[in-house]
Amino acid sequence: MVSDNNFLHIEVVYALPRTQIIKELIVPGGCTVGKAIQLSGVINQFPDIDLTKNKCGIFGKTVPLDTQLQSRDRIEIYRPLVINPKDARRIRAKNNMRA
Repeated sequence: MVSDNNFLHIEVVYALPRTQIIKELIVPGGCTVGKAIQLSGVINQFPDIDLTKNKCGIFGKTVPLDTQLQSRDRIEIYRPLVINPKDARRIRAKNNMRA
């Protein structure tokens, strides 16, 4: 592990229904969310990621790509919702009423 204050130990996380990837990285101090995602290579591995559309966050809180990182941050790349959660609940409730 790097102990120099000029470097940060971070993770980049992306999950699909059947696959998840966690990349641990050491990045220079002052690195941003967007730069760390590029350095991780996750975009090359999953070309469907579009950072102009996919939101990103740190520990579940959405942040812009120019957010500067702190050591031990976990960057999460979120997939777009397939269906609105309220609509999904309505559909499940409707199907349960029929059963």
